[in-house]
Amino acid sequence: MEQNLEKELREAMGDIECPKGFKCCTEGLEKLCKAQDVGLEEFLECLEENPLECTFSVHYGAVFYCRCPLRVYIVKKFGE
Repeated sequence: MEQNLEKELREAMGDIECPKGFKCCTEGLEKLCKAQDVGLEEFLECLEENPLECTFSVHYGAVFYCRCPLRVYIVKKFGE
């Protein structure tokens, strides 16, 4: 992973407590959970098969949303 990108991600991690130890970032961006930007500032739509397995998953209506600040940052900053 490029040093600048790694530094940005570490700064974005800040004080977030991740029960998975930031596995999505430490194993490479290609292993990120499936999520897409739906125009909300602090949420993404979760596209994972089993969204209830994630502590950052929020169910509202018929949709699951991701509220992981780091995942939201990655999508907003890098579009991934």
